[in-house]
Amino acid sequence: MTATAQRRRAGEALFDEEGATRLARLCHRMAERFARDGRLVAVGLTPQARSDVRHIAVEFVHPVIVGKRALPAIGLAGESAPLLGELDLLAEPEDIVVAFGEPGDALLGDALALARARGCLTIAFSALGAEWELEPPSDDAFVRQEVVETAYHVLWELVHVFFEHRGLLEGRTEQRVHDVGASSFLYPFLGEREHDLDAVLTDVAASAMAKGEEASALREQTLADGADTLRAAAADLRAAFDAGRRLIALGNGGSATDAMDVVADFAQAPAAKGWPARRALDLTADTAILTAIANDIGTEAIFARQVIAYGRPGDVLLALSTSGNSLSVLDALAEARRRELTTVALVGYDGGRVAAEELADHVVITRSQHIPRIQEAQATAYHVLRELVESGP
Repeated sequence: MTATAQRRRAGEALFDEEGATRLARLCHRMAERFARDGRLVAVGLTPQARSDVRHIAVEFVHPVIVGKRALPAIGLAGESAPLLGELDLLAEPEDIVVAFGEPGDALLGDALALARARGCLTIAFSALGAEWELEPPSDDAFVRQEVVETAYHVLWELVHVFFEHRGLLEGRTEQRVHDVGASSFLYPFLGEREHDLDAVLTDVAASAMAKGEEASALREQTLADGADTLRAAAADLRAAFDAGRRLIALGNGGSATDAMDVVADFAQAPAAKGWPARRALDLTADTAILTAIANDIGTEAIFARQVIAYGRPGDVLLALSTSGNSLSVLDALAEARRRELTTVALVGYDGGRVAAEELADHVVITRSQHIPRIQEAQATAYHVLRELVESGP
């Protein structure tokens, strides 16, 4: 089965009519928790799971959809204390605890049991003992993670629908209010009319199915249009690794968590892949360096200064940007070229300045203006890039 066919099959299984209906009902349950001042608490332990923990948290706290409210979210990855200790200190009864990890992970299972005992709503993307389990039907770790990313993006996008129908939220006394605002193009079924819960759930489920299909189609476009570019980038990466050089990855916001995931996949690939560890560095990882540069020089320099510090001729810089126009990304690519690094860029929209000005040696464009879908397709692109590094000549 081809890479795109595997992903489409897994996506269709999770976003079929039954799955989409479950997602819609879960969005409603989550909205009720948020309306009662609950928070989303994401937990995970592996390097790849930590990237999803950070990704879901940043999406809820810093919504990219104009007019959408910031919702409280916290990511716990056992960094400041053992995970169970972190969760025990922070979890409150109205919270929503979301677990990222493989089936049967005993520690995550214990974390979810703790959360359920405290009264939290629990969600997991594998069999871990959560109330709501949304498990992609695939044995491939990369495919699973990509479909999971679409799932939590859809939860984040559609939970907001119920705030536009506040009378449908348990524990709220306001009348139904329809403030669709600047994001109305995403939810064409919303308007100035009353809805009962079943009608809204039906519309939300239909929207979830449409988003699942959009994600599959965009993955296919990205891989089809970028096939030659990804093969050429993989060859350059393989040569760099063979010469003792390394991969350096960067991005902002959700793309920062994707850079984190890229580095995890190269430095510590899923065990089932059987691949060697590859030298890789995440320029988004050190908050002291990032905040020092942003405070003293400016945010546009946060990556370029690190390229100066770490980049060596023959290294490969991988930049992720949904717009292709982020100044911090553009400056890093320019600095990398000055220092004779090979440059690879994964960008959305029409490629932005990165593509128009040919600022990277290899540019893969995901042709969409919808940021969550762009990020999902970019995850597929860098997963395929990782595979090509090991499968090529």
